[in-house]
Amino acid sequence: MTNNSARFTAARPTRHEGWRKKQLSRFLSGAGPVLLVLVWMAPLATPAAAAIPVQSSLPLAGTPSACTQSGATGSSATSIFAVTSTPNDSIDDTASIQGRINAAGIAGGGVVKLATGTYIINGKLQMQNNVALVGQGVGTILKAGPSFTNNTGPAGGYPIVTTAGADNTTLSHFTADQSGDTLNGNVAGRLNEYVIDVRESTNSLVQGVHTKNPFTYSIAFVGGSGWCVRDSSTQSATNGKYVELDGIHAMNTSKGDIVGNIVDQRKGTDGDDGIAVHTFGDEDVHDIRVANNNVRGGRHGAGIDLAGGSGVIYNINLSGNTVWGSPRGLHDAYYDGTEQIHHIQIVGNTFMNNDIKTTGGAVDFERPVTYVTMTDNTACNSGDYRLPSGTGNISARNTYTVLC
Repeated sequence: MTNNSARFTAARPTRHEGWRKKQLSRFLSGAGPVLLVLVWMAPLATPAAAAIPVQSSLPLAGTPSACTQSGATGSSATSIFAVTSTPNDSIDDTASIQGRINAAGIAGGGVVKLATGTYIINGKLQMQNNVALVGQGVGTILKAGPSFTNNTGPAGGYPIVTTAGADNTTLSHFTADQSGDTLNGNVAGRLNEYVIDVRESTNSLVQGVHTKNPFTYSIAFVGGSGWCVRDSSTQSATNGKYVELDGIHAMNTSKGDIVGNIVDQRKGTDGDDGIAVHTFGDEDVHDIRVANNNVRGGRHGAGIDLAGGSGVIYNINLSGNTVWGSPRGLHDAYYDGTEQIHHIQIVGNTFMNNDIKTTGGAVDFERPVTYVTMTDNTACNSGDYRLPSGTGNISARNTYTVLC
């Protein structure tokens, strides 16, 4: 995210949420095989064990990360609505998939199942109440087709899937490829909707979803409350084509969990913030848990960004995250206002090998904040911590070493 508040005007929503097993993976190249590596990280008291960054973004299957802040469960439906169109045939599959989503919605809910393979999406998939869209894993691919930019979603952007106000939805176990590497995504409204666009919805669950080749934010929650994104991944790999490519973005929303994800916005040069918690206009963003993620922010942003405005950011818990290889680790920023950020917990995170090697390279609060608790964090080869004095601010037991 860069300091360009004008770009959010059309996107502003209308009114209607220690360490565990780390997941490592690496794309070898192109469409080649994937090497999966599983590592059990040591406790925070052993910083050397934390010095293994994630090089790219495919979480391993395992015990799902818990959505403890939001309590989001997504769709409760069990009836199956299988998609019958044939993947891998280069024919537009939008109408076929949307038809099953609509049928499930009319029936009061359902599970729309996708087989393994590539489905071409030239339209925009729109969820319905109590519907789950479920693939078979990373090999189920919803890919923007050659006509994808010829039409827009309900908010004027270019989502692969949008909830568009639907409640009790699940998006699960597929890859969303926006084809920004081959399409020209510099089109009007590209920042109005996002690759995975959870908008003005309640009880929304995104799990095991992987995004690639974005020309906008990858996974975003806009308005609404009670949402969770877990065990998913984003990556930005283009060079010199786009700006403002955030990984996971929460804007004007509340009661959310961002847990157990792998975010890599720096495979190419175009990436921006890895995870952004953002107010736009005078609406607040609050009660969000950002935990146990592995994050590399792009060269235009930070690993994790708290982006304030005329609304307030408060009750944000950041714990157990590893932020590495970013311009800086955790940063506050102000775009369209000066409301004070307050009641933030930054506990047990690791910041390593970030670009800035001086004060603020790990954590950098540049403006006054209050009730910020920053404890038991580890930084190495990243600069150290900046937390101004302020009411209720606590900084204790944070360590810094020059080498990781």
